[in-house]
Amino acid sequence: MKVLVKEKIGESGVELLRSQGFTVDIGTDWTQEELEQRIGEYEGLLIRSATKVDADLLAKATNLRAVGRAGVGVDNVDVPAATKRGVVVANAPESNVVTAAEHTLALLLSLARNIPQAHASLVEGRWERSKYSGVELMDKTLGIIGFGRIGQLVAQRAQGFGMRIVAFDPFVGPERYRELGVEKGDTPEDVYAVADFITIHLPKTPDTANWLNAKAFAGMRDGVRVLNVARGGLIDEAALKDALDSGKVAGAALDVFPAEPTTEHPLFGYPNVVVTPHLGASTAEATDRAGYQAAEQVAAALNGGTVTSAVNMPAIGAEDLEVLGPFMPLCTALGRFATAMAEGMSIERVEVELLGRIGERDARPLSTAVLLGVLSGHTEEDLNAVNVNAVAADRGIELVESRRASARDFSDLIRVTVSSATARHRVVGTTLGRLHRPHLLEAWGQRFNLQLEPYVTLLKYHDVPGMIGKLGTTFGHHGLNIELATVGHRPDDEPDEGDAQAEAVMAVTTDQPVPRGVLDEIIAEEGFVAARFVSLAGTLG
Repeated sequence: MKVLVKEKIGESGVELLRSQGFTVDIGTDWTQEELEQRIGEYEGLLIRSATKVDADLLAKATNLRAVGRAGVGVDNVDVPAATKRGVVVANAPESNVVTAAEHTLALLLSLARNIPQAHASLVEGRWERSKYSGVELMDKTLGIIGFGRIGQLVAQRAQGFGMRIVAFDPFVGPERYRELGVEKGDTPEDVYAVADFITIHLPKTPDTANWLNAKAFAGMRDGVRVLNVARGGLIDEAALKDALDSGKVAGAALDVFPAEPTTEHPLFGYPNVVVTPHLGASTAEATDRAGYQAAEQVAAALNGGTVTSAVNMPAIGAEDLEVLGPFMPLCTALGRFATAMAEGMSIERVEVELLGRIGERDARPLSTAVLLGVLSGHTEEDLNAVNVNAVAADRGIELVESRRASARDFSDLIRVTVSSATARHRVVGTTLGRLHRPHLLEAWGQRFNLQLEPYVTLLKYHDVPGMIGKLGTTFGHHGLNIELATVGHRPDDEPDEGDAQAEAVMAVTTDQPVPRGVLDEIIAEEGFVAARFVSLAGTLG
């Protein structure tokens, strides 16, 4: 079998393929035209970020069975088109975690000891020893926002300097904190209040954009130092500039920026700011590791081995697919709803109950889909159906599955419960009709029946007249059109005791996303208790 290495990867990856009997061609100097003409010769393809593997190229790749991306993301591969053609797409998700953690420590030391500034001063002919006196790391507190794989590696290395570590991440179980000897902050504010240094390791999503903003800086200790080696845009840089100008923040180290590449930035001239041009994943070892891991995955796919980092899920057998397939989008949606209900809660356990026909199957793909809904957008790692179980395990989140061959009132039911040591939130759903449309049946302890659409808002309120009208008026003022609406009732085993201030739940779908500010405005209305907006765009198919 033949494998094309289209971009430069570590030589170890090329040697691995050759040692396993593959014919390897190096096409790093090929034009796009030559690639399109010859791609049909190859069963395997290795790329980095420059080669675009789109549907047109895949149509010409008549023998292709595996694509390996020597790096973390697969944005340059049309994964759905590859899946339809039976082509395995795999990446190297663990290739740069050590490198990113080490670069964080490099910037931490540079920030503490003013190393770049002192170097520049000395080579320019000035001996300014007293000016660049720094601070020790020993006995200082490092706050970590986002405690995934990279955050955990940073913590382990910082402990070697005698630092106290406090971290915040609601998607990491308490046992993992205990194993690593790290204190758990229940809120970001718990970290801000005690940290001398703060490093952020979050994914970039609408919810995490400008995470470190003016409010966050105001809650930090005077003289704090801040680092970002994760994603550009996690720090509100205008707020950071103000905090540096006021002295609230004593220094900052930035490896990533909202727009890259960039050579002009308002903080580049600041004497207490250390910057690097997105070097977090840039080492010879990381490049070599990425190529080797991607080559391993291609070799496994072509030899019939286990592909551990495939980003497109292995095919489900036809018989199981007929039964389970329609429930996959529902499971992901229920995972998202459960996480929304648990806002502010640390998730330690995810329970998936499958009742009815689906309870007779090996329905692990449904539990995987639930985990994707729970964790997607909340981890620094890119998640897929292959790696999400391992990511959950790394974070100490327990997955519990149970099955039963019968369900009350419906042919099939799926119950998803997320819990911590002190709280539990359950959501329930099913599919209905010939098209298996997903329906939400229970949330916030109340039952209803809502066909799921891309944009869903749940509201908890005191059960008094006029509340639906208040909601409609507020939505109308903001140009939000309600498409479907339903009001919940208590389950049969939880009777209403006649409390005049009993709480009800309303679920509505809208024609567009509901901004956070609109939810805050609704909660400010008398009688409303809580509100959650859940986007299912891209989930329902």
